Amino acid sequence: MNVGRRSRSGAPGAWPAALVVFALLVGCSGSSTPDTSAPPVSDPGSGSPAAASVPEDAPLVEVPADCTIGAPERLVPEVVAEYPHDPTAFTQGLVFLDGRLFESTGLRGRSSVRELDPATGAVLRSAPVPDDAFAEGLAATLDGRLVQLTWTEGVAFVRDPDTLEVVDEFRYGGEGWGLTTLTDGILLQSDGTDTLTFRDPATFDPTGRLVVRRADGGTDRLNELEWDGRHLWANRWQTDEILRIDLRCGTVDGVVDVAELSARIAGMAVPDGAAAPDVVNGVAAVPGTDRYLVAGKRWPLTFEVRFVPA
Repeated sequence: MNVGRRSRSGAPGAWPAALVVFALLVGCSGSSTPDTSAPPVSDPGSGSPAAASVPEDAPLVEVPADCTIGAPERLVPEVVAEYPHDPTAFTQGLVFLDGRLFESTGLRGRSSVRELDPATGAVLRSAPVPDDAFAEGLAATLDGRLVQLTWTEGVAFVRDPDTLEVVDEFRYGGEGWGLTTLTDGILLQSDGTDTLTFRDPATFDPTGRLVVRRADGGTDRLNELEWDGRHLWANRWQTDEILRIDLRCGTVDGVVDVAELSARIAGMAVPDGAAAPDVVNGVAAVPGTDRYLVAGKRWPLTFEVRFVPA
């Protein structure tokens, strides 16, 4: 779930590229080992096991020596507004681009990319994804293109935001889950493990990998991502947690408990024949504010919230 706005700027964005360059100079080997205590990753739409998929090798980013792992700040969502949302949309990623809201939806044979009216939830335009592909995270590059991941197909679709047509494709190894754009233009991708991959926005080549650490809980199953110019936010799949990650250190310094939003959705009536709402997934910083949109798979509402101390 994902930032990529050309309007975002600021000094905090200068260092991620420096970390990547440093990582390239370090001759470390590339991939980390997923948390083997976690349940096997599976297709959340079909329940079938994920296809074996090995990510490209890239050097691990070494964090600064002064980094420590402390207890993260406990946060909760303060609801500012609620907006209708298509209850059939299997939300995989949200991103604002120049004030316009875009969404990637998943499931094979039903995946799409769409532009939404943020105030009404209406689908303004939509484009399908090939039936054999399972769409995942969505980001916007600094030059104003949309990049949409696929889960195990190893292809990212580069789209024109005005037409939603595919104008290019990137190929990659491993699974695609979440994607966001950092202030300096570097793309950051999750793959369902505790490790994030930095990618060149021109080629999608991996340039470094960062293992996320936490003092009091898991960091596996990192999914939708959102960079707000200061912090990285990450949905943790099959939980009610949105992690706030300090990218300089690769540590979780805040945890948002969105259980109250999930409970609100679970308590809503489901139309006859409709699939039940699924897990929270989708975070987008609202441009020019301290607020975020939070969505979920098949959620009938999108919440505009502030993340405040619990």
